[in-house]
Amino acid sequence: MSTHLLTAALDAAERGWHVFPLRPFDKRPALHGESVCPGIGDCAGFHRKWEDRATTDPDRIRRAWSTLSFNVGVATGPSGLIVVDLDMPKRKSSNSSTDTPYGATTFKALCERAGQPVPATYRTRTASGGEHLYFTAAPGVRLANTAGRLGPLIDTRAWGGYVVAAGSATPAGPYTLIDPAPVAPLPEWLCALLAVRQASRALTAMPSSSKSSRYATAAFRAEIATVQAAQEGERDTTLLSAARALGRFVAWGDLPLSAVQEALQAAGEYAGLSSRQCRSTVRSGLNWSIARNQHRRTA
Repeated sequence: MSTHLLTAALDAAERGWHVFPLRPFDKRPALHGESVCPGIGDCAGFHRKWEDRATTDPDRIRRAWSTLSFNVGVATGPSGLIVVDLDMPKRKSSNSSTDTPYGATTFKALCERAGQPVPATYRTRTASGGEHLYFTAAPGVRLANTAGRLGPLIDTRAWGGYVVAAGSATPAGPYTLIDPAPVAPLPEWLCALLAVRQASRALTAMPSSSKSSRYATAAFRAEIATVQAAQEGERDTTLLSAARALGRFVAWGDLPLSAVQEALQAAGEYAGLSSRQCRSTVRSGLNWSIARNQHRRTA
C-alpha cells in the first residue's frame, strides 16, 4: 500500500469529491466490469459502475487503498465538478514536430475571444504535461463530457466522466498539483458554451428526414448564434425575437421544447443577460409563439 495515494484519496474525499480506485500506475478503473459482475455487495441486484460506486466515505476509502497502491479517480459528476482538460499534441516520434497548439494555448485564445480572463482555479498537471482546471458545476445544470467541443485539445469531464487525481502516477509521469487555489464556479460564459453545444448535439441526433425538421434545425443554430453575438442594449430584444422565431417549430413538433429553452437560456447568459432575465424573456417569447402557431402554415 502507498500511503501518499491513500492520503490523496482521503484529501479528495474531504473536499466532497467522490473517489474510486484506478489500476496501479494506470488510468483505467480497477473495479470489475458488467460482464464479470458477481452481483453481490455494492452490486447486489444490479451492476453498479464506477460512477455509482465512487465514494467520500473515509472508511471505505481506507479499506480499498489498504490492499494495493491504487491510483485515485475522481468521478466528476457526483462530485459536482466540471473539469476542463487541456491536452498536449501527440507526437508520433521523438523526431517529429507539430504546429498544433497546446490545449492551454487554445483555451487562452477562447477566453480572449469571449473577453474573459483565464479563470483562476484549482489546477493540476497531467502525466502528459497537460492541465486539468477544476470548476464547481452550476446549480441545476447537468452537463455531460465533451471532446474538442470548445476547441482542439480541449475536453471537459462532467457526468459520465472522471479525472485522475493529483498524487497518482502512470508510466508517462505523475499527476501533480500546480495551483492549490479554491475550486472556482464554472464561469457563466463557459457554461453557456457547453450547454448550447450540448443542446445542439441533442438536435443533431434527432431524426431530420423531413424538409421541415432540417429547416428547423438550421433556424435553431442561426437564432442561437444571433443571440450569442447580440450587443449591449439589444440583447433582451434579440433573445425575445429568437424565442418567438423558434417557438413555432416547437408548436409544430419540429424542435423539442426543453432543448430550445436550454439553448436560448445559455445563449442569453453568454451574451451577458442575467439568468433570471433570460428565463423570463425565453418563457414569454416561447409562450407567445406557441399559442399563435398551433397549426402549421402551408406555402
